[in-house]
Amino acid sequence: MENITAFLYDFNSNIRPLFKEMKEASWMAQTTGEAEWAAKSSEAETQYNLLFASKEIYEKAKYYLATGDGTDVEKRQLQLLVSEMESNQLPEEVIADLSKSSAELNLLFNTYTPEVDGKKYSANDIRDILMNSEDGELRKKVWFASKEVGQVVENGLLELVKKRNEAAQLLGYDNHHQMGYALQELDRDEVFTIFKELIAQSDEAYRTMKKDLDENLVAKFGIAVEDVRPWHYIDPFFQEAPPSLSTNLDRLYKEKDIVQLTTNTFASMGIKIDDLYAKSDLFPRENKNPSAFCNEIDREGDIRILCNLQEDMYWMEINLHEFGHAAYFKYTDATLPFTLRTPSHTLTTEAIAKLFGKMGKDPRWLKRFLKVDETTINELSPELEKLQQAQMLITARWTITFAFFEKELYENPDQDLNSLWWKTVNEIQLVTPPDSTDNPDWAAKIHFTLTPIYYQNYLLGELMAAQLLRYIETEISPEFFTHKTGELLINEFFKPAALYNWNEKISRVTGEKLNPAYFVEIYCKTN
Repeated sequence: MENITAFLYDFNSNIRPLFKEMKEASWMAQTTGEAEWAAKSSEAETQYNLLFASKEIYEKAKYYLATGDGTDVEKRQLQLLVSEMESNQLPEEVIADLSKSSAELNLLFNTYTPEVDGKKYSANDIRDILMNSEDGELRKKVWFASKEVGQVVENGLLELVKKRNEAAQLLGYDNHHQMGYALQELDRDEVFTIFKELIAQSDEAYRTMKKDLDENLVAKFGIAVEDVRPWHYIDPFFQEAPPSLSTNLDRLYKEKDIVQLTTNTFASMGIKIDDLYAKSDLFPRENKNPSAFCNEIDREGDIRILCNLQEDMYWMEINLHEFGHAAYFKYTDATLPFTLRTPSHTLTTEAIAKLFGKMGKDPRWLKRFLKVDETTINELSPELEKLQQAQMLITARWTITFAFFEKELYENPDQDLNSLWWKTVNEIQLVTPPDSTDNPDWAAKIHFTLTPIYYQNYLLGELMAAQLLRYIETEISPEFFTHKTGELLINEFFKPAALYNWNEKISRVTGEKLNPAYFVEIYCKTN
């Protein structure tokens, strides 16, 4: 007679090849932009999801979990298996349709290139204009062009949102958003309470920072403060803080090897990542995804990073971020069962990625790895601290804007979403909308399509990263870049993988569960 051990052994054996095929096909779709691979990715994802859709396996997993029998490792596997399988207890045709719709929209994102005055603009081109151009009219045109893809995908995305809701309702949930939180081991009320408290606790600091920023834009562009619009900021969604002349570190990266700097950073802590370059895709070319991500192919060491590197501060930080993900994946305990050989939660891997991504503005990192001289470091440090605080304040408000809107999107997809988007942006980010709010500018953000009910994890990851940073600085080493830091991360954070849930993970490392106070302490200072 089958027991828990045999059941889990069979499941892990069956899932392994399907996982690898799905991840490989997804990688090819993202790196080629070919419709053939988009179709293969959709089919592979469908086959993977069908295993999780098995009612027989689901009922057995629930039964074994309810018995309370088995080892702690087996119980944890069952917990994760039941949560993941619940969302897939759907008819095969529904699963296939959801996967196909998502893949088709993703292809539209990857292959759409906007034009301005007859010239095509890549994502990097748009970023460069918004970062550096003082031509107000060009900035406005490029900003509107960056939103055009929203019009291309809007109808398909709204249809997909409704399909996701219908699927969630088949499983007993009100909508896909409610289900997404429940099955991620997240208490939705708790998360939104934390976000509302962060708005309140950061309000004075945010308003002061935003006022200073807008006054600088007024001086830069020769406009009145009431005329500051979204295209005057350096990012299409106001996700980033603009560096000042002194903190625009792009000049330091000219003719620098971004890849080698990344290698050196991780190596200083005894974390080896240069063996992951061979299968990665790090530099820009046509028809590949224009953004960046880390893809773990087989949970056995095949880890690939997609980037579009340029010699500037932005891509330095992105590369450190993505290889933070990669390090986490690489150093998970290979002796764990396949289902546990993954981060305990997306927010825990985001925490590590955020922790490393920030190092591009950290004086300790600049001095050690970029070899910036002591005098320059002393001059830059106060400005970099101010920039980092501004970045975190902006990041928090942007993430909360996305999270609040996404909740409304799934709870009522038939409302006037275009106006709601700009109302939410205005109230939380304090950004003045364009004259017309009739366009689906929100839909230009690929995360609504590709990774639904995920964005909250970025901010939760920031909160965890702040807590982890403070712990390392006070209990391990104020220098951060030491082998002791690496040993802590590898042995206490990476290696246990999904053996513990996310809150137990941070508690085991730092001695307390997730505490937003560290983020507030570091980034919400007021003078």
